Amino acid sequence: MTGATISRSHGGTAPRTQSADAFTHVELTHIEKRIENWIRFGDKVREQVLDRRRRVFFYRPGSVFAFVRWASNDFGTITSRIDIVRAVAPGEPYQTLPFVRPGGEILLRIEGWPKVESVLQHIDAIEATGIDPTEVSPDHWRHVHNRLTVGHEPRAYTVNQHQAFLLRRRTEP
Repeated sequence: MTGATISRSHGGTAPRTQSADAFTHVELTHIEKRIENWIRFGDKVREQVLDRRRRVFFYRPGSVFAFVRWASNDFGTITSRIDIVRAVAPGEPYQTLPFVRPGGEILLRIEGWPKVESVLQHIDAIEATGIDPTEVSPDHWRHVHNRLTVGHEPRAYTVNQHQAFLLRRRTEP
């Protein structure tokens, strides 16, 4: 489809497949002890409150954010998940994920509370060194994803690695 609205047979219109602006939209929902979606880190440009339980954060292309989703029912946790995502510019290829429009480049995708907790602790350790997690090398987030997926401990992100990444980024065209 093109990005325009499509007429449905019952007379309504389908939502646009792409947002009218260049931002990535992340819808957050919080229903106590049922659904809790939150942002662990990320520099939002704007926030729109939809109602008491829902709001939308807007991210500029190229910005990185961590999106945590947790849900339960009467029998316990259904899902716990963390995605570290780079917001994409219009026309850039992207991967889709729930509650993120249009999608983004997924740098890390981890499911299951023990592994999600490990990622959150890893983020805490990065912040303890004085590094903003939004500025961490995308390759490091991929490393953390790959290591945790196979049940291994990821290597720590060091200040020296970060400085090398920043230098490399400055020299890229």
